[in-house]
Amino acid sequence: MFKGQPKGLFALALANTGERFGYYTMLAIFMLFLQAKFGWDQALSSQVYSIFLALVYFMPVVGGILADKIGFGKCVVTGICVMFAGYLALSIPTGANTMGIVLMLGALLLISVGTGLFKGNLQVLVGNLYDDPKYASKRDSAFSLFYMAINIGAMFAPSAATAITNKFLAKAGLIYKADIPVLAHQYLDGTITPENTGKLSELMGQMPGIESMDLAAFSQYYIDHLASAYNMGFAVACISLIISIAIYFACRSWFKHADVNAHQAAKNNAPMVELTPKQTKERITALIMVFAVVIFFWMAFHQNGQSLTWFARDYTQSYATGATRLGFNIWILALLAVSIYTFIAIFQSESKKSKLICGFVTAALWGGAYWIYSGMPNPLDIQPQLFQQFNPFYVVFLTPISMALFEALARKGKEPSAPVKIGLGMFVAALGYLIMIMGSIGQPSPAELQGTVSPDPVVPMYLISTYLVLTFAELLLSPMGISFVSKVAPPKVKGLMMGLWFASTAVGNYLSSIPGLLWKAVPLWANWAILMALCVIAGAIMFAMMKKINEATAS
Repeated sequence: MFKGQPKGLFALALANTGERFGYYTMLAIFMLFLQAKFGWDQALSSQVYSIFLALVYFMPVVGGILADKIGFGKCVVTGICVMFAGYLALSIPTGANTMGIVLMLGALLLISVGTGLFKGNLQVLVGNLYDDPKYASKRDSAFSLFYMAINIGAMFAPSAATAITNKFLAKAGLIYKADIPVLAHQYLDGTITPENTGKLSELMGQMPGIESMDLAAFSQYYIDHLASAYNMGFAVACISLIISIAIYFACRSWFKHADVNAHQAAKNNAPMVELTPKQTKERITALIMVFAVVIFFWMAFHQNGQSLTWFARDYTQSYATGATRLGFNIWILALLAVSIYTFIAIFQSESKKSKLICGFVTAALWGGAYWIYSGMPNPLDIQPQLFQQFNPFYVVFLTPISMALFEALARKGKEPSAPVKIGLGMFVAALGYLIMIMGSIGQPSPAELQGTVSPDPVVPMYLISTYLVLTFAELLLSPMGISFVSKVAPPKVKGLMMGLWFASTAVGNYLSSIPGLLWKAVPLWANWAILMALCVIAGAIMFAMMKKINEATAS
């Protein structure tokens, strides 16, 4: 799995891991921050969230065009600096006024621009390592490993955000309750019902550090301190970026030779693959076909910070029991994630001694996970953002399994092409939303809840299972898509093509706001049915275009 890969892969992957940890820590709580601080409903907060995500994934187009002119490394370093400024601005506590909104939007713009300069160009550097014939056959596995590294950072992010939130709430004598932010805004706006006023009063009585305070004062106090706690979560991204840039410069000699665009290669008389105008046109056309299809995957997939988090908050039990508790302790997940690699190493090791060591380490990791599990409370209180750690955990855990499967198929000459994997991924994603439909039948609509939680919430396993299925789809689609772009893109527009891959993600991210716009207008299950139908249609279109794509990329 790791054997035979160039050192530059690991340096670039670790640099990306730090950046992604900060980004996903911010993203885990950003939607909750918007609704808690400003009192925005699902439609408005979904628009802001989706536009931000769209910008994050559209700006690599600009970053790619710029990198094709000035170089990939320069754009990566500039991007980290711009992102740092954005996260720093986002971590500043402000009032829920015009100035606070302007500062928040300005911070989001900086983060988007910085990510655009950093994200796609770092991945082009990875792809360039595999232009060397010595490593060419390992391109797909390299991007799977790179994608796994991204998700190591993402896996720890929700727990980090939750720990920071709880710490700063506790300092103010508060604990997190999902109902309070909406009810507090309703009270301050004068729109609260008598029934919800009683509920808010009851929740205030559960706060350990609140003794004598009227409901108006408590409502403002809770909103202010919860928003400030989220600000501290955003500050974590600044620290992670410092670590990323340190890794990048410390190990730059490992990948410096890959920091060459077509313009620089021509200037240095370096060898470069030359394509005919017809080949260039065919490859770009094939890539655009793929880009068009994956829009709908990202629309469905990026519900994790929006509608799936709302479902976790409003329709899912706020506690876990039994073995389900395993998934809500990040240290257990980390031990299990490492154990799959040591377990596989038992069979891949060449010496008996190595096999025994790997077996011992695997058993120790499982024993450590059980020891932590045996000391967990039952039931275990959980917060809605914690569900977002399942997807990156599954990516890290399943990557070596998927790599072993596809390597076995490759040895038999039966490994499906990247476009086929992408098409299959669309159908798998549809199955994820079938689970959500099953979990939503019989639940009241969001409009009926009026800001409260369901009186009969479902067990956490619905969301846990949905994230598992969506991860299977993601592993079929995302790392394979990035590898496909890096392989097929004409050399002179490699940065632009990688940018357009992210632009398709950007369009999907913006369209991910549709469930938010419909949240209070349709039954709960209808949102999931729309996403499921779009995935099925997109998958069918992908297979309909398969012959043309394969012909174009074979040249």
